[in-house]
Amino acid sequence: MEKGKIVALEDRIPKLKEQRRRKANRRLVLLLILFFTLIVVIAYTQSPLSHVKTITIKGNEVYSSTEIIKKSGLSKNTNIWKVRKSEVIANLQQLSEIKKANVKIHWPNTIQIQVKEHKRIAYLKQDNNYFPVMENGKILKDRKTETVPVNSPILFEFKEGNALNEMVKELEKLPGEILNSISEIHYSPKKTDQYHISLFMNDGFEVSATIRSFSEKMVHYPSIISQLDPTKKGIIDFEVGSYFKAFEQEVEENEVEKDQGQG
Repeated sequence: MEKGKIVALEDRIPKLKEQRRRKANRRLVLLLILFFTLIVVIAYTQSPLSHVKTITIKGNEVYSSTEIIKKSGLSKNTNIWKVRKSEVIANLQQLSEIKKANVKIHWPNTIQIQVKEHKRIAYLKQDNNYFPVMENGKILKDRKTETVPVNSPILFEFKEGNALNEMVKELEKLPGEILNSISEIHYSPKKTDQYHISLFMNDGFEVSATIRSFSEKMVHYPSIISQLDPTKKGIIDFEVGSYFKAFEQEVEENEVEKDQGQG
């Protein structure tokens, strides 16, 4: 029995050696694959092939794509493996008109930047220039234009601060048709109301109002003018209640006062 067992083990030794050799070969092949993969990866990361090739910008209107790319800190010399999304977003949010930013990496070498900018609500006129006014109350001093803006109210005598912030909020609440009917808004504070404004409408009417109740009163503007004679222009007063005073009536009152003075 013992001799039979010894013979059986001797028969198995060549098989065991073959299995061990195969395992060793597999390990070697695996190590070689890992080694060459590592070399390829290192070579790729150090070569121009790993550099950013394309940067696409979406959602921008205020800023050009060139400006956003420059501010992002990315370029075609940037290694795509070293791109840190959080850093790019932080750079972009330093721009006061950028409300939100998102960065996506599309392998092998494309970066997509999606931005959401603050909306332009109106334009501020100073001298012969028009400056965009954003929804956050910021005036874009570096975006001036000499061209008269279309379909945006033009503001006069405003500056950054509480009054402008409140004005922007009220304009945002207005329906588009009413917002587009406003030509000019003049900030004209009084002793009794530091938030008084005077509006000139595209249809020839004027409006006297206060910023703090502006949107609440102004939504009734279309129904009010529909009840007025379109040939008789005047001032619609929204300060306390709502009443209309024709320009002709003002002229007549002034003439009466002059006549009395001469008498």
